[in-house]
Amino acid sequence: MRPFVTLAVLALIAFVLAFVRLSMRVEELESRSGTRPPPSQLTRVSTPQPVIPRADLSELEKSTINLFSNRSKSVVHITTVRVQTDFFRLNALAVPEGTGSGFIWDTQGHVVTNFHVIQGADGARVTLPDHRVFEAKLVGTSPRNDIAVLRIDANDVELTPIVVGSSADLAVGQQVFAIGSPFGLDYTLSTGVISALGREIEGVAGVPILGAIQTDAAINPGNSGGPLLDSSGRLIGMNTSIISPSRVSAGIGFAIPIDTIARAVPQILKYGREVRPSLGVQLVEDQLTRRFGLRGALVHRVIPDGPAAKVGLQPTRADANGGVVIGDVIVKVDDDPIDSTADLYLSLEKHKQGDKVKLTVARGGKPVEVEVELALNVTP
Repeated sequence: MRPFVTLAVLALIAFVLAFVRLSMRVEELESRSGTRPPPSQLTRVSTPQPVIPRADLSELEKSTINLFSNRSKSVVHITTVRVQTDFFRLNALAVPEGTGSGFIWDTQGHVVTNFHVIQGADGARVTLPDHRVFEAKLVGTSPRNDIAVLRIDANDVELTPIVVGSSADLAVGQQVFAIGSPFGLDYTLSTGVISALGREIEGVAGVPILGAIQTDAAINPGNSGGPLLDSSGRLIGMNTSIISPSRVSAGIGFAIPIDTIARAVPQILKYGREVRPSLGVQLVEDQLTRRFGLRGALVHRVIPDGPAAKVGLQPTRADANGGVVIGDVIVKVDDDPIDSTADLYLSLEKHKQGDKVKLTVARGGKPVEVEVELALNVTP
C-alpha cells in the first residue's frame, strides 16, 4: 500500500509541475503576441507624477489675457444669408451662406466689417459676445476700401464700442493681436507682429487699397472684418485678406489701416457711401483709353458748374462727321504721375474738399497746367 501512495504523490507533483510549465508557456506566448503584458509589467506598480503648481504668469501673458477679455466684448460674429424660394411650398427661406467678423463702432448699434463679407448677400445676422443674435440692416458700403457698415436694433443691450487708435505711428516689428471667428468658431485670438507697412493689395472694386498693414498674425476665413489691435488694445486695422492658395493662413495677412476706416465710416453713416474729393468729371474706361493709344485718365464728360468746368477742362465728344474728338487727358496731379483712372482716384484721396491741386493735362498733344479747387462728390 505504501509504494502505491508514494507513486500517487509523485504523479500529483509531476502533474502540478507540468501545469505550471504550461501556464508559463501560455503567458510567454501572450506577451509576445501583445495580448498580455509581460509578467514584469503585471507586477509593476505605477507611481503617480507629482502635480507641479503653476508659476506666476508673466506680465506679457497677463497683459494679453486682459486685452482679449476686454476687447472681445467689442467683437461680433456675422452670418450672411441668401433668400431662396421653396418651389413646392412657395416660401422664402433665409439660408445661411457665409460667416465673418466685425466690431462695434458706437453705442447706436453700428457694426463695421468688410464689404466682401456681406457682398452679394440678401441679409446678415450679428451675434454679440453674449450669443444674442440680431438681424442687421445695411447702412452703406465703401467697396473701394472693402468697408461695410451694418446696424442692429439693440437698444436694450449695453454695447461696448471698440477703442479706436491710429495707424499713422505704426512700426514694423511691433506686436499685434487679431480677434475674430475663423471657420465659424467662437472668438479666437492670434498674435504676431507687423511685418510690413504701406502694402498695396487688390480691392474688391478693382482699385488697389493703399497703406495696408501686413502681419504674420494668423488670419483665416471668418477672421475677415475683425479687429487688428496693438498692445494697448487700440484698433489699428481691420483684417481683410491673406495670401494662401489653400485659403488657410500661411503667415502673410493684411489689414485695412484704421485711418482709412475712420475717414470712411462717418461718411458712410452720413451719405450711405464713402465720398471723396471730386474734379467734377466722368472718365473714359482705361481699356478704351488704351485703344486710343493714350496713357492717363481721359475726360469723358465735364459736370456743369463743377470744378473742372470752371477751369475749362475739355470733354471727349463726337464731331459733325461722327468721329471722336479726344478731350483732355489728365497725366499729372501735383507731382503724382497719372497713368490710369485708379492713379487719379488714389492721388485725389490724399486731399479733401476745398484743396487746390495742379493738374497737368495733355490737350491736342501739348501739356496744359490748370489749378482746380476740389469739391465733394456725393453722387453714386
